[in-house]
Amino acid sequence: MAHDMTLQNLFSVKGKVALVTGGSRGIGEMIAAGLLANGAKVYISSRKAQQCDEAAQRLMQNYGGECISIPANVADIDGIDALVAEISKREKYVDILINNAGVSWGAPIDEFPEVGWDKVMDTNVKGVFFLTQRLLPLLTARSTTDDPSRVVNIGSIDGIGTPSFETYSYGPSKAAVHALTKTLALKLRSRNIIVNAIAPGPFPTWMLSTGVGTGGDVEGTDWNAVGGLNPSKRVGTPEDIAGLAIYLCSRAGAFTVGEVITCDGGSLLGR
Repeated sequence: MAHDMTLQNLFSVKGKVALVTGGSRGIGEMIAAGLLANGAKVYISSRKAQQCDEAAQRLMQNYGGECISIPANVADIDGIDALVAEISKREKYVDILINNAGVSWGAPIDEFPEVGWDKVMDTNVKGVFFLTQRLLPLLTARSTTDDPSRVVNIGSIDGIGTPSFETYSYGPSKAAVHALTKTLALKLRSRNIIVNAIAPGPFPTWMLSTGVGTGGDVEGTDWNAVGGLNPSKRVGTPEDIAGLAIYLCSRAGAFTVGEVITCDGGSLLGR
């Protein structure tokens, strides 16, 4: 029996409906761009409505397709329910969920506040679980054994290796995401949903710019200097993260289940 080994079949996400949380900037926007450029209909969410709306317009201008903004705060149940209610009005199914929304908190250990734990854990861990839970009816609506729906959780190499920054709740939150990924993968595979995680390393994002001391100035950060510390001598690009996400969401990744895949240029090798 012949199999279709063409790139178009192996890596296609055309016609899929995707939701990317934290999709208005950074890694979320990069993944949304890759999905859009390859024929998926993409919904993006983020807390700030204007930024989310502007990102959706920017993505469509640059990559074509249909990108819809649904501002929401996935750190609390009300925000998650509002997001699910809005997408349920518009779609009968969701094929791809990218749980990318995340926050960090930095402070010296002697001063690290309780809110720095609660905000990080609520967004990075609780939000991933409850959004996935609430979306199960849409994720199973047209998934099949041969063409399962996909959930990709965005973890971090800081959940695997020891972080260099004083972000005491961030690494543990991402380690929890990695553990949750494996639990969800086992429980949901029988419902024709495949769950995996990506653990990114250094990418030119707002979050990393705050860590390296440029306070959110993505354009003003010397990313060559940051990348120079990496075995690959650079930071990640949109192609790097979008390519891996597309693999996980396409036919090519249909037998990869419950994995945490690093995308870090070798950063962890030096830790």
